[in-house]
Amino acid sequence: MSKAITGFQPGFLWGGATAANQVEGAYNLDGKGLSTADMVPWIPKEQRGLGFAMDVTAGYIEDVIAGKISDRYPKRDGIDFYHRYKEDIALFAELGFKVFRLSINWARIFPNGDDTEPNEAGLKFYDNVFDELKKYDIEPLVTLSHYETPLALTRKYNGWYSRELIGFYTKYAETVFKRYKNKVKYWLTFNEINVITHSPYTGGGILVDQLPGKTKEQIAYQAAHHQFVASALATKLAHEIIPESKVGCMLARMQTYPVTNHPDDILEAQRQNDLNLFFTDVHVKGEYPAFINRYFAENNITIKKEIGDDEILKQYPVDFISFSYYMSLSVTTQGEREQVAGNMIEGAVKNEYLETSDWGWQIDPKGLRVTLRDFHNRYGKPLFIVENGLGAYDKVEEDGSIHDTYRIDYLKKHIEQMKEAVKDGVHLMGYTAWGPIDLVSMSTSEMSKRYGFIYVDQDDEGNGTLNRSKKDSFAWYQKVITSNGEEL
Repeated sequence: MSKAITGFQPGFLWGGATAANQVEGAYNLDGKGLSTADMVPWIPKEQRGLGFAMDVTAGYIEDVIAGKISDRYPKRDGIDFYHRYKEDIALFAELGFKVFRLSINWARIFPNGDDTEPNEAGLKFYDNVFDELKKYDIEPLVTLSHYETPLALTRKYNGWYSRELIGFYTKYAETVFKRYKNKVKYWLTFNEINVITHSPYTGGGILVDQLPGKTKEQIAYQAAHHQFVASALATKLAHEIIPESKVGCMLARMQTYPVTNHPDDILEAQRQNDLNLFFTDVHVKGEYPAFINRYFAENNITIKKEIGDDEILKQYPVDFISFSYYMSLSVTTQGEREQVAGNMIEGAVKNEYLETSDWGWQIDPKGLRVTLRDFHNRYGKPLFIVENGLGAYDKVEEDGSIHDTYRIDYLKKHIEQMKEAVKDGVHLMGYTAWGPIDLVSMSTSEMSKRYGFIYVDQDDEGNGTLNRSKKDSFAWYQKVITSNGEEL
């Protein structure tokens, strides 16, 4: 008789996660080209609404490049990880990290995306980062594309709507696999790949205004197909170049509940979950499920494939599933309900049983257990939570201390539910808390929306010393890692 699982297994990968465009800065140094993230302005909170969009237009980009617009672009400066990575990695080591998730900025390696030769200075920077991580026995988990499409590919090809990007991406992937084959074992192909349906610019570097007559869905799903093929080819390359490598997909998991027990609500929640999980279906099962083919037919969406695409998807599935989890969503067909904000979601229905964050995101720790169980039952693949955290306002006391008990409470409750899922039999590889150090928010480009165990002295206007300091949550997470999740 098998023994019951009582907690996280030895070797569980505890750590934290970041993205190059939100931390590095140095957007125009050492040969780096512009990326799509470098064009996203900061918009003050009072000017944003529930329908806040992150997409930009072709005209806006050209005006920025021509110097006609002088908005602030916080992701260009990040938190200066580019020059402070040694200090930051030392703090991660003090926390006890087993793994650190970061992304390689494609435009730092191929400034225009379609260059003949890579930028050596960019390659060297990541060599230095990986060497520093090795010094502390921290395993890197590397995202190849994290909302950082080289801007030149957007201007020249309109991003991932063009099939030509598959070749440019696989060349980039092959370049970094060969360069870092002895330094990086764990890879993710695209961050939150489903976000392309919510923001084609963010997820695919696509300017929708340049494709008149085509719906946003048609554009997004065609581009997603190109990313699926590119992801499968990158998985193939990784396994050939780094035989011991493990390659994962990455989904923004949006667990959806029915508001009522009306059968139409049940079906609508099921439909929303299927549309979300379609992206992992393709990566894991290697084929388009029947329900999405019906959805495409009913919504006049036509996917143009080339001969061999379906075989590529089938032959090279991912080794594991990674995902972000911040909140759950609710839907109803039974009339208008109060709406709340969400992670790039417009108009989610309020769940009366859940609390909300400072940014209106619904906090649902038990939803993480539901998500893990659903993934496990649907796929049976190893799972990796690579983003989870609380964006909140932090107050610095006169003595410099930061008492972020609300962050500890959020993480504690989510880790408790992770542990319950592991006891349920879910194969969970690891957990990287989002933003272990304060960084520029992806969705709003704010600094005041803080996630970190480590405080960074910088405000929304870019003022501050950039000095790092520890919040109360630092010592708490350190204890969690040391005890392998036993002491919460």
